[in-house]
Amino acid sequence: MKRLTLLIPALCALAGLSACGEKPQTLSGTKSDVPAYMGTNDGFSAPGWKAGDKTSWEQGLKVRMQNSQNEYNKLNSDK
Repeated sequence: MKRLTLLIPALCALAGLSACGEKPQTLSGTKSDVPAYMGTNDGFSAPGWKAGDKTSWEQGLKVRMQNSQNEYNKLNSDK
């Protein structure tokens, strides 16, 4: 019984201290001051889109939202 009374507070103390070891959850990467529509040079951009063209970037986002991320359009197109 004496062993149990010592074990329970020790386990509670370990459980309480386990949260102290958590690493901060921050973004660890290089920050860029360049807007997204300025593009990259890696060849993974959408065909027909030119880097730096803000209106075509916004239009592409609207089309993507309507065609692939709008569940109402997906449900209505099946009928």
